[in-house]
Amino acid sequence: MKVSVKTPATIANLGPGFDSFGLALPLYNIISVEETVLPGSGIEINIIDEKNNEANANVDIPLDKNNIVYKAIELLYNFIGQVPTELKITIKTQIPISRGLGSSASVIVGGLLAANELLGRPADEKVLMSIATEIEGHPDNIAPAFVGGVTMASWEEDGSVVYRKLPWNDEWKLMVCVPDYELNTDISRSVLPKEVPMKDAIFNLKKSAMLVDALYNKDEELLKLSLKDKLHQPYREKLVPGLAEIINNLKHINGVIGTVLCGAGPAIMVVYNGIGASEIKEKVSETWNYYNVNVNFLNLPIEKEGAVIL
Repeated sequence: MKVSVKTPATIANLGPGFDSFGLALPLYNIISVEETVLPGSGIEINIIDEKNNEANANVDIPLDKNNIVYKAIELLYNFIGQVPTELKITIKTQIPISRGLGSSASVIVGGLLAANELLGRPADEKVLMSIATEIEGHPDNIAPAFVGGVTMASWEEDGSVVYRKLPWNDEWKLMVCVPDYELNTDISRSVLPKEVPMKDAIFNLKKSAMLVDALYNKDEELLKLSLKDKLHQPYREKLVPGLAEIINNLKHINGVIGTVLCGAGPAIMVVYNGIGASEIKEKVSETWNYYNVNVNFLNLPIEKEGAVIL
């Protein structure tokens, strides 16, 4: 038996909501899991690109028991008192890797849902989300990958994940600016301080509260005030050349509501009201061209559904 799951890309943090807020986008990975019938065949993991070509040799991803999808599935098997033996895991990728678009969360969630279906659904969403977050390390990408939309999530001390879906005004458009280089998440997190000034923590607390209120009340001016951060983006600027300049330049463009780093970066998300798209592209391209960085622009709606068993 083979089970396949389609899981969306996600963007975490959304400015002030470090490790808490996220949203899903209509870019997908498809993860297939099957128990092989040949005893002793062990674990087989294959990466397939969007053109259906095998990409195992072209990606820096473990293809053994160190693979994060296998690790997540192993925890699920352990939850029901079993150990995975002969498994074939196939990951068909559409989500760019190491760009801040939740590629790891996508495959973790997809692998867990596929394996859970294969096993007869022994685990509910609460258990699956806890396992996924344990592997990922934080729930900001995990929650929207599971349920879609815009979410806020908290990884509680008992290991559970509490999340809520937030509304989104469809008149607010998203432009995701994806540069042509990768940024390892571990490196991006390594530049963050272990402690931050109290005033910066208070700043983000206020902006996060504003963000929730702006989403519920479709308040564009409040959203514009809320999409700011002092906990992670300033420290990551040296890893994303031009980030500060792009954020500063775009705030002067009519129609731009806010600009944030996508997760750990280096992609950048611009929220705008439908006006000024060509000027946004021009300013971003101009800045990144100065740093010899090429950029791909993705105009995408919110993916509202989340992961789907195919």
